[in-house]
Amino acid sequence: MTETAKPGWITADWPVPEHVHAGCSLRTGGHSQQPYESLNLGTHVGDDAAAVAQNRKSLFERLGLPAEPVWLEQVHSTVVVNAAQQKAITKADASYSHTVGVVCVVMTADCLPVLFCDQQGSKIAAAHAGWRGLADGVLEQTLQQAGFEPANTLVWLGPGIGPDSYEVGDEVREAFLSQSVHAESAFRVSPNRRWLANMPELARQRLNAAGVRQIYGGQHCTLKQAKEYFSYRRDGITGRMASLIWLTAQ
Repeated sequence: MTETAKPGWITADWPVPEHVHAGCSLRTGGHSQQPYESLNLGTHVGDDAAAVAQNRKSLFERLGLPAEPVWLEQVHSTVVVNAAQQKAITKADASYSHTVGVVCVVMTADCLPVLFCDQQGSKIAAAHAGWRGLADGVLEQTLQQAGFEPANTLVWLGPGIGPDSYEVGDEVREAFLSQSVHAESAFRVSPNRRWLANMPELARQRLNAAGVRQIYGGQHCTLKQAKEYFSYRRDGITGRMASLIWLTAQ
């Protein structure tokens, strides 16, 4: 589904049914002051709580959300929860729903947000994929726990740090190469004789290996696109974007 762009928001560009709504917030169009300027949605980064609350309220009203998103305490794990069953903030890095009106969400500022939907628009999920979670299998766990059939699944890769910007050490490269020789193509030597990691490509490889072929997005770089996105690697103290997905009645 493709929608008209809304202030502070990009809509996921993928061919899902009209009752599936998904995308990612931008850093613009909010009320926070520097260094969180301006649409920071994270309550855990040191920003003024009232400003964050106002940011969330104004964005959610613009989007017409059916309910408050089911926030997670993200800890770079592979824990996946049913968003419809959460009564409090849970330590997890992915959530799913088969229920109309439940909003799945992950927050990022360089890590890769990954949204899932089946072709019928009956199952949705959102996963937070930093390199540890990605290497440990958070995407595969999301597919399994949410009950997706890989051949019937669409995935959108939201804004994350790009392949020309994400410099990592040997331990990151080895974590992926120890699981698949194909991961070598997602790393190249950096000017500092370390490695530049292509997180969208690593995610595609993992999803392909799990049987998912319909993968979209992955072209936005949070570090390079400073006007549009927060980046922890670039700024250190900074805000967070939110990637959201929900179903409305057909």
